[in-house]
Amino acid sequence: MESPTFPKYSWFDFAFSVVGVCTFLFDWGSDVWVATEFYSRGDFFWFGVLVGWMLLSSIVVQIFSWFWFKYDRDLQGFSAKAENVLFGDHVKISCLLHVFQLGFFCRHISAIWHGFRVWWRKEQGSEYAVYLTHDLSMLRLIETFCESAPQLTLMTYIMLHTNRARTVQCVSVAASTTSIVWMVVDYHRCLRSFLPDKANQGRGSAAVYFLWNLLLIAPRVAAVALFASVLPGCVGAHFLLLWPALALWAWLQQTDFMDSAGGEWLYRATVGLIWYFSWFNVTEGRTRGRSLIYHGFMSTDGLVLLATWWAYRDPVLTRSYDHAVVAALPASYLTGLALKALYYYRFHPKLGHRRTPQGPSVEVPDGGDVDFRNVRPAQDGLSPAPPLLNARMYRHAAHFYSKQEVIRDRGERAPRAGVVM
Repeated sequence: MESPTFPKYSWFDFAFSVVGVCTFLFDWGSDVWVATEFYSRGDFFWFGVLVGWMLLSSIVVQIFSWFWFKYDRDLQGFSAKAENVLFGDHVKISCLLHVFQLGFFCRHISAIWHGFRVWWRKEQGSEYAVYLTHDLSMLRLIETFCESAPQLTLMTYIMLHTNRARTVQCVSVAASTTSIVWMVVDYHRCLRSFLPDKANQGRGSAAVYFLWNLLLIAPRVAAVALFASVLPGCVGAHFLLLWPALALWAWLQQTDFMDSAGGEWLYRATVGLIWYFSWFNVTEGRTRGRSLIYHGFMSTDGLVLLATWWAYRDPVLTRSYDHAVVAALPASYLTGLALKALYYYRFHPKLGHRRTPQGPSVEVPDGGDVDFRNVRPAQDGLSPAPPLLNARMYRHAAHFYSKQEVIRDRGERAPRAGVVM
């Protein structure tokens, strides 16, 4: 029995899952190729940096995946559905997979296998297939900013530092860029699935959303890489100054994405890393003010990084592109901000100020009771909660599409529009 208010799993969802795992394998394969090239050429320092970063980002993604596996096992009625996918609800096997850094990949395989059964064989379980794809969307987002964005920065820095680009480095840049592009499109599509009028959302919305993210992320990556090319010893200090402050800002906003204290602090630290490259809303409230503060700070920081590179660059080695870079990076960032404003003016759904009571649970078809931990069954125009709701992504969609206003006679707050990325 499928929920009439929640999208059924379709061939398009299956195609997105297949392309997602292909993108993951392409990115992973390019990482191995680059690492092998560094090692074979005797560049052991870059080999160590790349492998260390790959391992660190993989560990972060595996921890998130493991936390979510543990959270979902506590939901009544969930284990029975999990038996239909790869390795099911077997805790020891899942733990070993995550220890050996295979949990994320196995989630991809599970989503494809379960999606194939639902779409091609017409079996039951459409809602659970959608549940799996939503988790993958968020994990891909985390993986992108923990690995792809830093790796793109690293490869750009190496090409600037050596003043040449080998084929393997170009492939790595292409793989990282592809991963970022895919994350943006997939994440936007995932959030859209929680809207009741999602079928009416055109491709123009996704295109504008993708463009302004790319135009804001690209100059940020370039500015950090340029700064590192002239002061390589200071880029680590720059990151260590900004990252704790950004993570502290996430804590001050009282995030509530994870279901445990340790998981929430991991999430806040990850948000700090994401904010180092791109804006990402994490709570309801007055998003415009937070966004202006963020972009104002990052614009200033980017200009400082660019000015530092200009002051310390080698005029002879950089004369073929230095003026173009100084003109292109601010222009790209300003264009991205303009497209972002256009998106929220023209394409972002305008939802009403309807309030609905907050319910602690929803019924599942087989008679079990699933507790979704403070998730609203219906909120500001979002689809009512289906029998099997991905509460994590639902909360993000609520931040993205909800509205908040002050009700003066009671002193209460209703949801207000938030902005995610």
